[in-house]
Amino acid sequence: MHRDRSQPLKKNLHAFAWAAEDMPEIDINITCHELNIDPTFKPVKQKRRKLGPKRTTAVNDKVKKLLKVGSITEVRYPDWLSNPVVGKKKNGKWRGCICFTDPNKACPKDSFPLSHIDRLVEATVGNELLSFMDAFSGYNQIMMNPDDHEKTTFITDRGTYCYKVMPFGLRNAGATYQRLVNQMFSEQLGKTIEVYIDDMLVKSLHAEDHVSHLEECFT
Repeated sequence: MHRDRSQPLKKNLHAFAWAAEDMPEIDINITCHELNIDPTFKPVKQKRRKLGPKRTTAVNDKVKKLLKVGSITEVRYPDWLSNPVVGKKKNGKWRGCICFTDPNKACPKDSFPLSHIDRLVEATVGNELLSFMDAFSGYNQIMMNPDDHEKTTFITDRGTYCYKVMPFGLRNAGATYQRLVNQMFSEQLGKTIEVYIDDMLVKSLHAEDHVSHLEECFT
């Protein structure tokens, strides 16, 4: 009898985020991102950069969304201050991130190993069925160490804000995420699952086993 391969997805709809409001936060006792800034580095306040009207609107819209879901909070009298950077994506929409150049210089490198892309590609050879998954704003599901919140402060024309969740662009953010997913999928890694930071692949040598392999991701 044919088995509906969509059943694991239908039974686990709670595991999928359809909007930022649906995105769960990882318990800070499980993991959080720490900057470990070298105390010999003097805090840097970047001078505010001028953005054009469209870029300014894009930043303000992003800030509004982040405030709504509680990912950022307003800061007064910060020691560290960074600027937003905005560019256009291929689809014409604006993409923004924060220029964390200065705090990143003060952070030691986390040597936790990331997977080699070529090895991951080789690991898919011979499998009859593959499912690709991408975490929804994966970085923002990991909390920042509360002691490091204000070190992520950035400036806009409406105020200064810092991140309570791990933002894109911080040094070692990839290593923090990879450490988490390696822990989450420790029993399946290299067997039925391959993970590179927030990109996940479920693989099956035999197509009839794929449903059970997908179900393992949700248990």
